[in-house]
Amino acid sequence: MGKGVLTVRALKHAALCLVLLPRFLLAALMLWLLDFLCIRRKVLLKMREQGSSRDDPPVCVSDSNKMFTLESLRAVWYGQKLDFFKSAHLGFIAPNTEVVQLKDRRRVRVLDYVKGRRPLILNFGSCS
Repeated sequence: MGKGVLTVRALKHAALCLVLLPRFLLAALMLWLLDFLCIRRKVLLKMREQGSSRDDPPVCVSDSNKMFTLESLRAVWYGQKLDFFKSAHLGFIAPNTEVVQLKDRRRVRVLDYVKGRRPLILNFGSCS
């Protein structure tokens, strides 16, 4: 690859990081707050446990219930990238993807089913 192609690719990735960084940091902050609340709850439950009577069952809070981990941050970053590159966005024109009619296996576009000013509703059903 040429030097110019690599430069353009590097600039594209840098721009993507700058766009996604605020959303990622907000999600990371939310994960940290959830962890903080869970840890606080665990401490309060342990304090209550020490002062409780023998009739009360022990409360178990696992140490492995951490949300603010490297794996979860990677998942959040990946999710932000997927959301950024999706073709459908709220408030914009819907993508006119190709579908196959069940009757005659003919390929048509989704927006071919629009009639006048009536809204088009797509129901994908249940996969379970």
